[in-house]
Amino acid sequence: MKVRGGSRVINIMLEQLGATPVGMPVPAVGEALSKGVIQATTIPWEVVPALKVQQIAKNSTGFSGSKGLYTQTFAVAMNKASYDKLPPDLKKVIDANSGLATSAWLGKTQQANDVAGRKPAVDRGNTLYTFTAEQTQEFVKLSSAIDEEWVADMDKRGFKGKELLAAAKGLIAKNA
Repeated sequence: MKVRGGSRVINIMLEQLGATPVGMPVPAVGEALSKGVIQATTIPWEVVPALKVQQIAKNSTGFSGSKGLYTQTFAVAMNKASYDKLPPDLKKVIDANSGLATSAWLGKTQQANDVAGRKPAVDRGNTLYTFTAEQTQEFVKLSSAIDEEWVADMDKRGFKGKELLAAAKGLIAKNA
């Protein structure tokens, strides 16, 4: 089964689970599903209405509990030399709208938008399957090999993979 994953790491996980991962940007998902280029996708509910996925895919699967399939990270980055060239008033605007507080606000906003994003699928009568707690744990167990591969990759690049993974999982648990 061809499945669009949300990142390189998720595509590796999908492959480990037996899927054929397909990399593509989110805006291409709707058309790819409708043309049969992919049979499934991993996307958050919040983007479903914009892509009209609820009209194309009649079935959706989720996990029990408050967690999704994975935690995706986003970064808004700016070249330091470009930032340094900005006048003080614009630096102030950027500084006031970045950092940990802004990151937490954005994460909560995206998560809250999942409720509205799920509604069109519910309204259409689509089948929304939720794994039981036991099935969710089994999936977590089966997909955990990606952690080992990611740690090895980070170690190979000169980073402390095990420590980074533990720190990331700690932050996810703390802020979920």
